[in-house]
This record gives sequence, C-alpha cells and structure tokens, in this order.
Amino acid sequence: MKEPLVSVVTPFHNTAPYLVQCIESVLSQTYSRFEYILVDNCSTDGSGDIAEAYVRRDPRLRLVKRSQLLSQVQNYNSALAEISEESQYCKIVQADDFIFSECLRLMVQSFERSESIGLVSAYDLKANIVRGSGFPYPTSILAGREMARLFLQTGLSVFGSPTTVMYRSSLVRSSQPFYDESLLHEDTEKCLKILQDWNFGFVHQVLAFSRADNPSISSAVRAFQPNALDWYILVTRYAPIFLKADEAAALTKKAKRAYYLTLVDEMLRFPECAFWHYHQQGLKTLSQRFDWLYLALQTAQKLVELATNPGGTAVRVWSYWKRRMRQKKQPELQASLQLRATEDT
Repeated sequence: MKEPLVSVVTPFHNTAPYLVQCIESVLSQTYSRFEYILVDNCSTDGSGDIAEAYVRRDPRLRLVKRSQLLSQVQNYNSALAEISEESQYCKIVQADDFIFSECLRLMVQSFERSESIGLVSAYDLKANIVRGSGFPYPTSILAGREMARLFLQTGLSVFGSPTTVMYRSSLVRSSQPFYDESLLHEDTEKCLKILQDWNFGFVHQVLAFSRADNPSISSAVRAFQPNALDWYILVTRYAPIFLKADEAAALTKKAKRAYYLTLVDEMLRFPECAFWHYHQQGLKTLSQRFDWLYLALQTAQKLVELATNPGGTAVRVWSYWKRRMRQKKQPELQASLQLRATEDT
C-alpha cells in the first residue's frame, strides 16, 4: 500500500538568502512520497535560478513562474491551486523558513490516526522561542471546537504561521481561493474555520523554524502594534461561534478594552497617519469604525492615571525617547559602518 502523497508548496519572492536552506530542509525529509511545488512570484534576486537548479536534480520538484507580481496572499492562493488531485495532505513551507527532517512523516502519522482530522500542528521555533507550549500533553487529537475554545480562552499559539501547520488537501482543493485575501491574519482565521467542522491533530515535537530577523510584511507593520487589533478581530468574529454567550461577551469586552488601550498608548506618542489607516482597514474587516467615544473615555482614564503617578510617567517618557533616539541613530550607525567598510577596501 502506497504512503499518502503530500503536496509541499513554497511560494517565494526575492528570498535568495534563505531559499537554499528552505529547499534542502524539504529534500532531507525522512518521508519521501511528496511533490514539491516552488512558485516564483517575479523574483529579481536570483531566487528563480536557485529553484531551477533544484528542479533539474529531483523529479519531485516543479517550478511555476508567475508573469505578473501578486500580493503575498494572492501568491499563496495561486500556489495552493497547483497541488495534485492525488495528494492527501498539504504543507506550506514559507521560503524564509524551514522544517526539520521528521516534519512530514510525523504530521502524516498524526493525520492517519483519524479521518476526522482536518488540521495538524506541532511546536515550532520562532527564532529562539518555542511556540505551542501549553498544549495538553500527551493529547494528540482534540475536537476542533474544543481546540478553538482553548485558543480563544488562553491565546495558545498552536497555529504559528503557515509553515507550522499541515492541511487536509481536500479542504484546500474545495476552497479556492483557500485564504481570504481581505483579512489581515488570513492563516489563523482559516485554521479556526477548519476547526468548526474538523478535529485537530498535534505532534509534541518541534517540527518547523520561522525566522524573526528578516524583512517581512509582519515586521514592516510591527510599529503599528498589530497584535491587539488581530486579537480583537479574532475574538469578535469567533468567540460567538465557539464560546457560550456570556463567555463570548466577556471575552469580547476584554479584548476591546485591551485594543483601545493600545490605541491610547500610541496616540500619546503622536503616531503618523499610516498607523490610523492600518487600524481603520483592520476594523473594516469587522464592518466597524473607530469607537471615538470609547477611545475618548479610555484616553481620559489614562491621563488621570499618568497625572496621579508622575514618577512612573517620567520613567515611561524617558524610556520612550531613549528608544526613539536609538531607532534614529541606527540608520546613521549602519551608514557609518558601510562607509568605513568601503574605505577599508
């Protein structure tokens, strides 16, 4: 009896510094029955040449070249549309990440425990931090709705990134486009949607690595404080689906307050227009606008708190300006080092 076919997909755009390690991690898997689809989204840094060299060496690899530059999520969706009709499981490996050698074998093994499983995850390593810690050991299968409840009530990070999870291929083929391109955190929302009807498998090993030191879309928006917005959106959208009415109401209230307090903190630092535009677009996914009255009330409470604790306020202000000065000096330092390196040569 043949092993199940796994579709491994790596969409990429200008990731030459990382692509070799990514591809090698897939080729070094102890599980060998996979197809590997590489999708070049108009790279200009030699990434396409790297992929072509590997495709010539291994018949399991296939390279798809895009003629038009797509957004990241569009590129992921178009890549997932390439998977074989015969594949049973589907694994994205992002081009700047990699997977450990037992990843495919252990995730397939998890899926094979039950036909009710639609999504499998594991611990992953984000730089030096292990995500997923706290998943109940030695549980390997959890009812989907119970997993969603656990996520919403504790924030347990088992979904990580697309590199962290594996999908049942029938779900990928039956939902095109697979990711909702209008969302800010489309991969996490997809996991929650799957868990409405399917169970969850978990492998108690670190199976994937995600970088934190490379330029990316997530790092580009980090200054916009996206985490509180993401959590507020997820809670507002999914708490009523997976939690009891009173639990959902309490969690939504808590998430809203935490989100607006984040806005207050940033507002007191006079953020640029791009900050407000980012959050405006995020709230649009909920068909919401800024609750200006609520924001004003939270701001007033924050100002009272600052006024009654002048010592703590001074420390925070000093810390903020020191951080701003370091950020300002960093480009100047890099320019100085580059100039010195040029002079030394």
